[in-house]
Amino acid sequence: MTVFPLPPGSTIGILGGGQLGRMLALAAGRLGFDVAVLDPQANGPASRVSAFEVVGAYDDPAALAELARLADVVTFEFENVPAAAVEHLTALGVPVAPGARALAVAQDRVEEKTFLNGAGAPTVAFAAADDAEAAREAVTALGAPALMKTRREGYDGKGQKWVEHASEAADAFKAVGGRPVILEAPADFVRELSVIAARGRDGEIAVYPMAENHHEKGVLRRSFAPAEVGKDTAAQAERIAAQILSSLDYVGVIGIELFELKGGRLLVNEIAPRVHNTGHWTMDGCEVDQFEQHIRAVAGWPLGPTHAHSRVEMLNLLGKEADAWAKLAGEPETRVHLYGKRDAKPGRKMGHVNRLRPL
Repeated sequence: MTVFPLPPGSTIGILGGGQLGRMLALAAGRLGFDVAVLDPQANGPASRVSAFEVVGAYDDPAALAELARLADVVTFEFENVPAAAVEHLTALGVPVAPGARALAVAQDRVEEKTFLNGAGAPTVAFAAADDAEAAREAVTALGAPALMKTRREGYDGKGQKWVEHASEAADAFKAVGGRPVILEAPADFVRELSVIAARGRDGEIAVYPMAENHHEKGVLRRSFAPAEVGKDTAAQAERIAAQILSSLDYVGVIGIELFELKGGRLLVNEIAPRVHNTGHWTMDGCEVDQFEQHIRAVAGWPLGPTHAHSRVEMLNLLGKEADAWAKLAGEPETRVHLYGKRDAKPGRKMGHVNRLRPL
């Protein structure tokens, strides 16, 4: 039976071996933990900086049993891990954080918005549709234009399509794969913001300053932090984060994407039960970054400070942009973070840089 807080020398398991897993593993190593990564692909970015590698599908009983043998606690780097995998690990006696409830909520966009509204976190109006006719009716009820998204999976702008007229709903439904969808009313927002927050095993909550985010073609391009926001807006974000974390009995770091409307009111766009791209600025702008904070939380350690000591512009390096590493490394105000990926496909996140300036 796992007893918290975990002492240094314990092993933290991570489901997923990409860049977020890699940065989690590096943070765990700084705190004296070993890491075991389960990933379908051998020799991935996270595995190469971890003590143990388990190669297998996320729902492979043998692979999960091996991870359970190695790890004292398990977390995950992305929210599309099968819920059955978490249930299987729990049945084997290994605690998983964040818990199955957070994973289930984040995996289904209708469940997510229903949960958020119930937790007192406002969102845009929405409707579910399981077929083309229901999608047309949903657009009619919500009003056009409406954003159609698959209920499950999809990220970085994938699996979604704007519907400009109700008559186009059937074609849009087919274009996103003919699967159950959510229709969302548009948000007349001024800008996109996010907040990274954490909750420890003892219920302690820590919230980072907000970031202002800019997307291109559905992919995060830049984040500026701390964002210039008023006290009321910051207080709203902290309240929303606390309500979400407490309602989920959450353990770990969460990313909460927000729309700021005219007048400063905030709506929640999405939540991600994991460390988040919009929190990468904390790696060089805060004493304890989001990755260390997540490890602290799942290991049962006290949470660290979240205040910023620098202003940061975080820029994602996509595809061949990472080839400019030598130039970027020569910029005194720039901190380079590369993910160790082998294939620089167009639009693929290969790394990021944090450009610093004084507060």
